[in-house]
Amino acid sequence: MKHFTITLFCVLACAALAKAQTYDLVIRNGRVVDGTGNPWYYADVALKDGKVVFIGTVPATATARQLIDARNQMVAPGFVDVHTHVEGSLEERPGAENFLYDGVTTLVTGNCGSSRTDLRTYFESLRSQGISPNVCSLIGHNSVRLKVMKTAFRDPTAREQAEMEALVEQAMKEGAVGMATGLIYTPGTYSKTPEIVNLAKVAARYGGVYASHMRNEGQEVEAAIKETIQIAREARIPVEISHFKVAGKPIWGFSKQTIGLVDAARREGLDVTVDQYPYTASSTSLQSIIPAWALADSDSLVLVRFRDPVTRAKIRKEMLESLKKNDRKHFDYAVVAYLPADTTFNGLSISKINQKLGRKNRAATEADLVMDLIEKSGMKRIQMVYHTMSEEDVANIMRYPNTMIASDAGVSRFNSGMPHPRGYGTNARVLARYVREKQVIPLEDAIRRMTSLPAQRFKLANRGLIKEGYAADIVVFDEKTVGDAATYEAPHAYSTGFSFVLVNGVPVIENGAHTQKRPGQVLLGSGAAMVAER
Repeated sequence: MKHFTITLFCVLACAALAKAQTYDLVIRNGRVVDGTGNPWYYADVALKDGKVVFIGTVPATATARQLIDARNQMVAPGFVDVHTHVEGSLEERPGAENFLYDGVTTLVTGNCGSSRTDLRTYFESLRSQGISPNVCSLIGHNSVRLKVMKTAFRDPTAREQAEMEALVEQAMKEGAVGMATGLIYTPGTYSKTPEIVNLAKVAARYGGVYASHMRNEGQEVEAAIKETIQIAREARIPVEISHFKVAGKPIWGFSKQTIGLVDAARREGLDVTVDQYPYTASSTSLQSIIPAWALADSDSLVLVRFRDPVTRAKIRKEMLESLKKNDRKHFDYAVVAYLPADTTFNGLSISKINQKLGRKNRAATEADLVMDLIEKSGMKRIQMVYHTMSEEDVANIMRYPNTMIASDAGVSRFNSGMPHPRGYGTNARVLARYVREKQVIPLEDAIRRMTSLPAQRFKLANRGLIKEGYAADIVVFDEKTVGDAATYEAPHAYSTGFSFVLVNGVPVIENGAHTQKRPGQVLLGSGAAMVAER
């Protein structure tokens, strides 16, 4: 009887507390997909002071400053995009509309080896101006090497290695979540494995992750994966393989083997995961077609090589050999996204530009055109879209449980250029095409890959789940209508189906419209906390 009385008292007390509770915002009647991968369930979600404080049935007598009726909609954690490039673009467009309309509430930048090296200053500027999404950053190996060695095509001296390690350490102390490499880009492509291992060891000491755009994603992808795993093993650091793919017709279907390499590493006890964008085309610079050695040292020396007949012939020969190796006769797979020198070429392939200019319809002439375009652009980055992958491999990689979803995009300038559609529609495309239409993965698993898995990977404390005490980064969407509208032909189109997006409890998308509020936070890696504790 005594036990019954105590229990009844507790129930009445809790009910009275809930009845008297005042919340900032309550989401009612939604189907909660909490980010764990478990089945959705009906519940109300109450928020206060930027956090989730109650999940269940909120009494009608409770009060809230704002009420969202999520009837017939899904309520999920905000998506974490683990691979973005927002340096510069986020400062110019702090509303980050293309990400928020796609359900993304947290951005991980500094990928592919390119980042700000003065992270403290960068973070302070973002806090000062205010941003709509949360952001965290890796420290980029290419940027570090460029600062110490410029574009030198050689190994670092002992002093230079020490200087690079000091820069990585400083960045980790300032809050970097890890280190990233871009091993197909200059100057990162000039580095050897031991250099990277020693830098990764520094990041590991501060609880960081190693994210890598590997040395090769085509016919030498197996060797590139093995190098990445070797770095994980020797540096004792968790590894994230960026935009995991199989590029090039000769190896389409090879994704089973590449996934097998990752699985074997995990069975060994190495913490290796991957991310992908759900498209069969990649996007990077036109300069990536040029042999790495030809881009070394300085822009002026690159131009000397382009203009010297003997060296130019060598560059052209290697470009054509690479083309043949990938079972292609022309550069028609390479489409201009943004050409600074002549924006009328945006959206055209190298082959079509070559024809438009009345040049001979030969691959050798197209190779020369690539060099000409780079020179005429004043060595500025020319953004491209490359159609090199198969749908079968994209779906196969998506089925792998340790695959996260990422856009590999920056903050888009609406209606400028012909960017890859992944900058607008990555997450919506997964939910529409690969969950609803193709049923490649179930909804709950897709949400897990966009939320708790990336939050776990990058140690984003108290994020990635709808859970009491966690940050109120939340999306409300209609699973039946959510979809990507951006295409290769018309890429500037926001995703549809997201009615509400909340960042730290504040609606940034409300009834499908951007509120222009800036509640985003800079999320610091564990290295900053380690320094603060000393």
